[in-house]
Amino acid sequence: MSARAWQRMLSGRRLDLLDPSPLDVELCDIAHGLARVARWNGQTEGDHAFSVAQHSLVVEEIFRRQYNGTPDECQMALLHDAPEYVIGDMISPFKAVVGGGYKVVEKRLEGAIHIRFGLPAATPAELKAKIKKADQIAAYFEATVLAGFSLVEARKFFGQPRGITRDMILIDPLPAIEAQKLFAERFEAIEVLRTNARVAS
Repeated sequence: MSARAWQRMLSGRRLDLLDPSPLDVELCDIAHGLARVARWNGQTEGDHAFSVAQHSLVVEEIFRRQYNGTPDECQMALLHDAPEYVIGDMISPFKAVVGGGYKVVEKRLEGAIHIRFGLPAATPAELKAKIKKADQIAAYFEATVLAGFSLVEARKFFGQPRGITRDMILIDPLPAIEAQKLFAERFEAIEVLRTNARVAS
């Protein structure tokens, strides 16, 4: 008997990890899952884990402030870690050990998620680099405020943020239910902007 390669979601969908279908992707599952996946393997200060959902909100905020992206670009920034609602947040050092297999699954999931919401299956390289920069800025603040890194360590691994300060971002860890709600609300707000942009064009 072959091993089961799908996960049942709370929405009732069954998402095949090896061949994910956009039809089995639901925002409610993404928001729920990401709000319960901890960044930094949970090694952060505070009464609550700093979730991938909250991290995604921070990255999209930084991206928007730095690049004034289009609604489509902002949605891809918000969803940049969306595959982690299924596969969890693997820290960078472990990704380096695991190698390419993880990336293959992650890329397939990203493609299914993007197609489900009418986005390009693959994030364009130039946009991906901008989102990565916003991600590194978020990681700098997470590392120094929450994960016990010194400023010197954080600058070495993530670079020195420019134009973004702690007071601009939602860095204090939120309860999962609140992070889930804010993620879903931000997604829907961007969807309104995307719709308006299509109507105007």
